[in-house]
This record gives sequence, C-alpha cells and structure tokens, in this order.
Amino acid sequence: MSSREKVVVGMSGGVDSSVAALLLKRAGYEVVGLFMKNWEDDDDDAYCSTRQDLIDCAAVADVIGIELEAVNFAAEYKERVFSAFLAEYQAGRTPNPDVLCNAEIKFKAFLDHALALGAARIATGHYAGVRCVGASVGENGAGVREGAVAGRFELLKAADKSKDQSYFLHRLSQAQLARAVFPLAQMQKTEVRRIAKEAGLPVHAKKDSTGICFIGERPFREFLNRYLPRTPGPIRTPEGRVIGEHVGLAFYTIGQRKGIGIGGVKDGGSEGEAWYVGAKDMAKNELIVVSGHDHPLLQKDSLRAAELSWISGSAPDAAPAYAAKTRYRQADAPCRISLPARGICEFIFDAPQWAVTPGQSAVLYQGEVCLGGGVIQ
Repeated sequence: MSSREKVVVGMSGGVDSSVAALLLKRAGYEVVGLFMKNWEDDDDDAYCSTRQDLIDCAAVADVIGIELEAVNFAAEYKERVFSAFLAEYQAGRTPNPDVLCNAEIKFKAFLDHALALGAARIATGHYAGVRCVGASVGENGAGVREGAVAGRFELLKAADKSKDQSYFLHRLSQAQLARAVFPLAQMQKTEVRRIAKEAGLPVHAKKDSTGICFIGERPFREFLNRYLPRTPGPIRTPEGRVIGEHVGLAFYTIGQRKGIGIGGVKDGGSEGEAWYVGAKDMAKNELIVVSGHDHPLLQKDSLRAAELSWISGSAPDAAPAYAAKTRYRQADAPCRISLPARGICEFIFDAPQWAVTPGQSAVLYQGEVCLGGGVIQ
C-alpha cells in the first residue's frame, strides 16, 4: 500500500484512537478522522459525553493536522444493535452490544462510508492485531500491511494483554479484516499515553470510557426501565424457598451479587455467604439465587453457543486443544470443542467456568489467534 493512500481512522475522542491517527499520520499516510455519532435519544443528558467527545476529537485533529468528519449512524445503530440488545434482555439473556457494534457499525457502516470516501483502509484504536497468512506482505511501523494482499487474515491478541480487545472483534469477517488496521497492536497502554503527552494531544490523560456506549455512566437499571416493562415475580432458592421478589428477570444477570435486594435474608446457606443470581426460570418468572460464590449452580463444565462466526470463514477442526473466554477480561480457559449440530458449537472446559451467562459471547483462541465464537445459549 502506498503511504499516500488514504486511511480513515474511527476517532472517539479518547487517547487510543487519537494515537492511532497520530501514528498513521507520522508514517506518511493521508489520514482522515471520522467521528461516529451512534446514539441521540438523550445526547443532552448529563450521562452522555458525545458533545465533549466531538470537541476533543476536533482538538486532536487540529494538533495532528488532519481532516475530521462527523457522521451520524444513530439510525443504523438503533436498527442493528440496540433493537437486538433490548430483545435479548427481554428474553432474559445478557447481550454484549460492543461485539455487535463492532461487526455492524464500526466495521460495516463505518467501513462502507470510508470506502465511499476513497479510503484503502480503516483504522481504529482497538488493542488487537491482524496478520495476513499465505501472501507476501510487509508491514510498516504503523501496522499497515503493504504489498500483495491475497492471503487469509487472522485476528490476533494485542501485545498489552491487560487491554486486549480481540474478544469484542471475534465476529469480523475476512473482508472486514482485510481492510482493518490496528496501529496499537504492539503497544502498551502506558506507551500510548506517553506518546500522546509528548505530542501535545489534549486527551493524553483523559479517562478511558467504560461500560456500554449508549448508557454511559448512568445506572444501568434506570436506563433499562425506560425501554422494558417491569414484571415482578418470586426470588427463590434452588430448594424452592421463596425469599423475596424481583422487579423483572430482564434486570438481572447470572453471577450478579449486588442489587438483588435480599441482603438481609437469614439462613441462606453457608454462614455469612453473599447471595448470587444462579439462574432464571423464564416460564415461571422466577429468579433463582444461591448462597456463596462457589455454589455448584454457578459452575459449568460446558456450554453451547449458536449464531457462530468464524474468522477464517469456516468452523475450526474439533480435534486440537483450544482456549476460550466466556466473558471479557477473563483468563483463557483450556477447552476442546465439538460441533454436534449445524450452527452449534459445544465448548467443553478442562475446569468448571464461573457464571457462564446466556447472551454473552464464548470466544475461541488457539494461542495468540482468535478463531471466532458464538453466543452462549
């Protein structure tokens, strides 16, 4: 790829995407920043940082010396991400909207827009890597592949394992990865902040955003209340003892400890043990709680995933030993897989996994390579 070709960088107003843009600019690419507005239901709300983020983006673009465009993907986001998010919660599952947002917005709507602008690639500030296998390609200092690109693409873990975001990117396709650049793949977060500070970027010390993008820092239950009906029902133990009332199964997740509302109930099991959400009985509208972090109901030796997405385009061989994550920031758990039916992958773990949660993603790895995954059933 010629260093004067255009790369469009998704800029959020944070330090990571800002440094990604800076590195590409320093490497000689024609860089355009693109700020995506994906939510507008309450962007004047105290919890929504969109306006400040855009101001920060503009300030960074000014320092780096690049164009910045703002584009509104709110309609696409509502249709492709938020509607699925609500449907999953209503069904009693706990979805991961960041996974869907990457596949449908950041690497689809954004990619289409960037290609229409004449870009050769898109870049983001994700901590992940991409490697082309089976083709003669070089890579420059900004992580952009150069030369013939005709091989197969692999999604890799980032060098900074504490920041690795390959989990959220496991639904990307070969076509999406072929156009993707991750300039921070080999960098530590401390180095990213140092580069930003030395370059005079005004966001060098800006706090990382956390949680789900459209919720911001607001209380989660308060947000869901606007969109989902409350359907109260009994809270019971696995033995059948009713010990309280829940506000609606959609408002709880497996493994949840705080906010259940039964802190004072005695005789829960082991002396002084906290209560955890262990299961949901959707048919009876019952929330099942267990006493103690290590209760058997919270331990699973295996799981089934559907809505499978494999980065290579086909399912991996069921024979080798793999590792998997059933939630972000979890250590890789050694496992093997089987493919018992079309569209289903079973993960069988060497050791029980805690609080495996329907709706979350089970993501499969082979060493540093992310193979893909599916939605826990």
